[in-house]
Formats: sequence, structure tokens, C-alpha cells
Amino acid sequence: MDSISEIFGSLVFNERVMKERLPKETYRALKKTMDGGGTLDPDIAGIVANAMKDWAIEKGATHFTHWFQPMTDITAEKHDSFISPASDGQVIMEFSGKELVKGEPDASSFPSGGLRATFEARGYTAWDPTSYAFIKEGTLCIPTVFCSYGGEALDKKTPLLRSMEAVNRQAMRILKLFGSSGAKYVRTTVGAEQEYFLVDKELFKKRKDLVYTGRTLFGSRPPKTQELEDHYFGSLKPRVKAYMRELDDELWRLGIMAKTEHNEVAPAQHELAPVYGNTNIATDHNQIIMDVMKKTAEKMGLACLLHEKPFDGVNGSGKHNNWSLSTDTGMNLLEPGDSPYENAQFLLFLCAVIKAVDEHQDLLRISAASAGNDHRLGGSEAPPAVISMFLGTELTAVLEAIESKSEYEGAERVNMEIGVHTLPKFPKDNTDRNRTSPFAFTGNKFEFRMPGSSMSISCPNMILNTITADALMEFADRLEKADDFQTELNELIRDTIKKHKRIIFNGNGYTDEWVEEAKKRGLLNLPTTPDALPYFTREENIRLFERHRVLTEAEIRSRCEIILDNYCKVVRIEADTVREMAGKDIMPAVLKYVRMLSDTVNSLKSALPQADVSAENGLLMTISDRASELYKAIDTLESDIASIPACGDTLKTACYLRDVVLPDMKKVRAAADGIELIMPREYYPFPTYGDLLFSVV
Repeated sequence: MDSISEIFGSLVFNERVMKERLPKETYRALKKTMDGGGTLDPDIAGIVANAMKDWAIEKGATHFTHWFQPMTDITAEKHDSFISPASDGQVIMEFSGKELVKGEPDASSFPSGGLRATFEARGYTAWDPTSYAFIKEGTLCIPTVFCSYGGEALDKKTPLLRSMEAVNRQAMRILKLFGSSGAKYVRTTVGAEQEYFLVDKELFKKRKDLVYTGRTLFGSRPPKTQELEDHYFGSLKPRVKAYMRELDDELWRLGIMAKTEHNEVAPAQHELAPVYGNTNIATDHNQIIMDVMKKTAEKMGLACLLHEKPFDGVNGSGKHNNWSLSTDTGMNLLEPGDSPYENAQFLLFLCAVIKAVDEHQDLLRISAASAGNDHRLGGSEAPPAVISMFLGTELTAVLEAIESKSEYEGAERVNMEIGVHTLPKFPKDNTDRNRTSPFAFTGNKFEFRMPGSSMSISCPNMILNTITADALMEFADRLEKADDFQTELNELIRDTIKKHKRIIFNGNGYTDEWVEEAKKRGLLNLPTTPDALPYFTREENIRLFERHRVLTEAEIRSRCEIILDNYCKVVRIEADTVREMAGKDIMPAVLKYVRMLSDTVNSLKSALPQADVSAENGLLMTISDRASELYKAIDTLESDIASIPACGDTLKTACYLRDVVLPDMKKVRAAADGIELIMPREYYPFPTYGDLLFSVV
């Protein structure tokens, strides 16, 4: 077996490969573009394409694809072979600079939210040289952006790249004011922790709800789930360990620094965390991670579930987005240092984030909005739908001291005393963690815990970048005009704390008391996707994205429409699946069981007229009553599905599905789950929760 150092990045056209295969001048020009310093010359693109092709063919690749991220939360590929006809009837292997730089996939079949009509089919993919090409399953994958014939962004990468440029522009203005001359650019950095479930593939295939929707729409709670808290960080089961090993191997070859893996809280739930880095590359890597997770599971007789709430009554899965700001020289701009009270630059960047999150709670909530995530937010494993920030004891005390113009005494750093003299002492952190906070400061970065496990992290980070850039721009505008920089800086920090401290909350975000307190503070509570999405197209939000050249008004409205349309389609698919499973599978199974019980009662009465059949009769009556309840619930669901508005108003349809159809589905499920509790296993048509959650050993 090859060592990790030998296989790591072996399928990536990274800087090491570029240095080996490109002429020095070509490499320097490409590196300048990668670092954000200019547009790549077309002649250079041809040299890069030829080197990339030779390298890929040596690695066994036969095709290339422009790998892009349409607005579907998954990636897209159109494969072309390297072969071109030769004059003697043979073929030669070619790949031009033009093919590297530009592709033309059909744009009419991807979600566009009205940006493109069906007959307007032309779309373009354009090479993103800031993200490395890689080989996946024998195909050279070239990361690209995706836009329409009119230049509108039809993907998730383009706005993310624009937002990274926006935050770089404004952050560099701030650094210049502080006299920083070493940094050439500022990048946001991200590490996305990915949660997922593993179940047996054969059991998965027997559940229509998992196949069609990714979550279980039926299933009564088994005798044991996560009550004993014995799964979290527990010993890995052999099949899970083998899966994780295979997954690591695949990801390491693709240059993805998969670092941490462990059991999560719920049975069959696990987590993978990478080392965090450049936001654009981290976003690409997370898309690859999700794809490789699913394919590796399939190969090993498993199914990987990335839905936010695949099982009712147990923890769902999120994607914790660890976000920070760093310079090209390695300075973390959210690093407090030993004395955060005296670190004015850190405090200014911190205040920019506080201001951004408070003023744009709606956009952060929208960045985590989906039909699947609506089932997770507010549960015992996820933050509430109310946006707040956790800063911890020391930083909160620092801000309070600044606001009141009082001296900050400082928190004494103490060693942790465990009470066993043989154990080493170690310094205690200045603050605890808060798992209930949607947006928590964790030392030198913020952990945004709201995004769901199946979502692309591009939208959350695009919004985080943009709102932070806007706050930094306002700060820079004010400070650049100041006669006395230090005095104006102090007043700016103090003013920001006074105005936006309502967003800071260090307590338990799960309590009803916090919901009431948040309301008093004037914080938004947007529990569902239809509640949140109308805020996307508010005038101030349109102006925000236009101001920083991240999204146009048309692009914003299209994205709003796409998310709402996706919500409607997902709920409709789930409703149709509930109707089919309940009507075609569960109800016939119940009637079969009722008939067996009835035949048993009649047989006993005939053979033994004096026999006591009260137990059989009681069970028969109970199951018959529940069957009647199920039938009525199915009938109501069918009627309400038929009444789904067809008016073309996507928001109205989404609200109807949320307010009418989803409650109907819950009633069907409640009746069916009640039947499952008393029906023998041989009659129930699907693998149970117990089967699914405890099948992988």
C-alpha cells in the first residue's frame, strides 16, 4: 500500500505538478492569476491545457469535463473525450486552450428562476484557475463558473467568487488604515464539518421514502435510539471503519484534507471534518466530499444519507461552516491575541461581523433555507431559526467595558484542575462552547451551525462575505475621513457595540424564554422557508448585493424563485410518496392483518363456542379503528393535494404546502406509525427504524 504522503493529491493538477510540467514563465503567469492578480493570457491557456492533458492521460484519464455547480446543490458534468481524428484514419489526443477556458453546456434544463426561457438554451462554462483541476473516475474535471448567454450567473460559484473579491477590497482598505503594508490580499477561509448517516443499502432500497426523498416519511420510534448517549464518539463499527478508511483514501487522492472522523449523536450518524482553507476551494471540496461519500457507500453495500432530517425523533444532520478572515501573509484577522481589549484591529473586524450579522439576520436565515432543513432547525441538535451570536464570557466583557468606557480588568488565564495529580495541567480556555448558537465565536473563527447537511456552502459564505464587506466598507468610509484616526476608531467601535449588542446572546438558544427574549430585542424569527424567502427581494438587500457587484436584481429574484420552487417540488414529491406508500403498501398490509385476525376470531368461535376471544376481538377493534383513521387521513391528503394552487404564485403555493399538505402528511404518518407499533413484523411492508439505525455492524 502506498503511503499517505505518496497518494495525497496524486489526482490533482496542483502547484507541485504545475511547477514540474509548465515553463517557468507560464507557471508565474498562472500563479499570478490564481492569487487574484490578473486575467490569464489565451496563449498561456494553450500551454496549460497541453500540460494538463498529458498529465491526465498519464493518470489514465480518457475524457475531460467542465465541472460546475448549477443552482441544484449538486455538481454537473458533460464529458468529452480527448480524441480527435487524424488524417490517416487514426486518432490523436488533443485538448486546446479554448477547450480549457470555455465550454457550452445547454443552459435551458438547469434551474434559472426565469433568467432563461426554454428556447434560450445557450450557456457558457468558464475555467476558474483559482481552483485546481482534478481527476475523478477517469475524467479530468476542470472547475468552472456557469453563466447564461446574457452573462447572468446560473451557478453558485460565480457569486461566491464575486463576494470574495468584495470582502478583499474592503478588508484591504481597513488594513491600509492600520498601516499594514505586507498583505497583498485578504481571503475568507472555511472548514465545513459534514454530518451524514450510513444505512444498509438493501434495507435502503426497500424504503420508497428514502429512495424518492432521502428521508423516512414513516416509522415509529424504536425502543432505543440515542437516549443512553452511547454512540457519540463511540468505538467505530467494522463496516463504518472500513467505509471511513476507503473514503479517506479517495479524498486524500483528490487533495482533500479529510482530518477528523467520528460517530455523531444519533445511531448510524457520523461526521467528517476537513482542515479549513480558501473558501472557494473549500466549497469545491465539500461538493466533492458529498459525491464521494455517496459513491463510496454504494461501493461498500451502504447508503449514505445526507438529508437534514432522515429520521424523526433523533438528531438530524448539519454542516457546520467555520468561517474566518486571513491575509496572504498568514495573519488571521479574527485572532484576538493575548489581549483582545488592546487589539484594536481585531476589535474592528469583530465589530464588522457583529454589525453584519445583526443587520442581515434575514439573509443568513435564507442561506440555510430549504424544505429539508426546516425539519431540523430548532430541534435538539440544531440552532433555532432565530439568528444570534455567541461571543463567550471574556469577549462579551471586553465589549461591555468598551461601551461603558470603563477599565477592563482582564480574565486571568488559569490551569484546568481535574483533581488527579498524575494528569497534566493545561490552560483553561477563556470561554465555553455554545452548541445552541447559530453563529458562535470559537477562538479565531465563527462557526455558522445553521446550514443543512445536503446544502452547498457557497450561498452561506457568499452572504457572509457580502454582509461583512458592507460593514467594512462603511467603517472604511468613516475612518478615511477622520481627522484623528485613533479617536474616530474608538468611537466607531463603541457606537457599533451600542447599536448591535442585541444580537449577542451567550445562553441556551433552545429555551422558550430565549424566543420571547429575542422578540423583545427585535430579532427575526423565521421558522420556515416560506417565512424567510420574501426577505431576499427587499429593496435594501437588492441594493446591498448590487453595491458590491455580487448579484444583480435579476439574479437575486431568480434565486428566490428557485429556492421557493425547489421547496414546492420537494414537499409535493414527499406528499405523493406518502400517499403511495400509505395507500398501496401500508393499507393493504393492514387489511391483510385485519383479515387474518377476523379469520382467527371466527375460527375460534366455530371450533370453541365457549372460548374467550376478548383479546383477539380487542386487538381486531384497535387495528380496525386505526386502519379507519389511516384511510381518512389518506383521503384528506389526496383531496388537499388535488387543491394545490396552480396560480403561478410560487410563494402562495409554498405557503399552502406548508400550512395544509405538510400537516396532512403528519396525520397520515401518525396513523400509520400507530399501526406499526401493534402489527407483527411479518405484516409490516418496510424495514423499521430499528432495522435501519442498527443494521450496520
